[in-house]
Amino acid sequence: MPEVAPAVQEIVVVEEVVVTDAAVVDAAATVEAVADEPVVDESVVDEPVGNEVVEGPALAEDSVDAAVVARAEAANDRVAAVEAADAPVAALSLVGLVKRFGSTIAVDGVDLEVHRGGFYGIVGPNGAGKTTTLSMITGLLRPDAGEIRVNGLDVWADPVAAKRSIGVLPDKLRLFDRLTGRQLLHYSGSLRGLDGRAVRERADELAEAFGLQDALGRLVSDYSAGMTKKVALAASMIHSPRLLVLDEPFEAVDPVSADTVTEILQRYVSAGGTVVLSSHSMDMIERVCDGVAIIVHGRVLASGTVDEVREGSTLEDRFIELAGGHKAVRGMEWLLSSLD
Repeated sequence: MPEVAPAVQEIVVVEEVVVTDAAVVDAAATVEAVADEPVVDESVVDEPVGNEVVEGPALAEDSVDAAVVARAEAANDRVAAVEAADAPVAALSLVGLVKRFGSTIAVDGVDLEVHRGGFYGIVGPNGAGKTTTLSMITGLLRPDAGEIRVNGLDVWADPVAAKRSIGVLPDKLRLFDRLTGRQLLHYSGSLRGLDGRAVRERADELAEAFGLQDALGRLVSDYSAGMTKKVALAASMIHSPRLLVLDEPFEAVDPVSADTVTEILQRYVSAGGTVVLSSHSMDMIERVCDGVAIIVHGRVLASGTVDEVREGSTLEDRFIELAGGHKAVRGMEWLLSSLD
């Protein structure tokens, strides 16, 4: 027994690191932590990139370590305890969130509350602090000040339980793209404590929903940008999270696929899930979201329902007004004079 204890402790640490989401964990930071995991066959990981169909070996159901499953169950118990409380709990609550990078204040006292079953959009110009805010919400970036609660659980005080109920799609995808699509989904589900049968069933259903059935046997590195986005979104949903945090989910996705993804997300919300996403598509935000926040220079300048924020105008016009877009192009008459 004394020889077994260190191994168990090491596995617990691994789960602590990767519990955020397999689809978003920095591969460079975790390659050593997962190198000894018996989840993926090395012969598949070292397979050269090509267009041929690659069918990797099936992952055994007992490859999920009992310690990982035990921690997942304990986290679920804490989530259930919070949800059983009589007081209504917001799906996401941000209070006084601050993040600095040197002398630059990227997020400056952000306060937001998203109710359960909401479809909430965050918009803002480039460099406004949207991605930084979403990274802190999901536990990928530690805030300098403020509080983040997901379904009543403090993301930094109880990270395992809080992250257990979160699905994440980051702006800059970091995937284990030397795996096939099926292996990536199996790996993501296994890290979340799902048994092999549940992972296989959910992977097949997600692949059908996202139109990836014919691509599951191919390496993710061979996927197009849109297919990569869809398999990453599928990986973020495989454990049935209560909150989906999506950073630019429709970037590089064609209109047909975007419509499919939107329909899936709307069904997810109608079933009680909550979606928080950032996007530059004002039309899409107006069409699908019931709440929105406009962030400029790290501050929330307007938030509430879509109708409240746009104030009788379009969301795009309201956004441009708050972001100072019209002022930025004034005084450039010299540009037109160059045509004479």
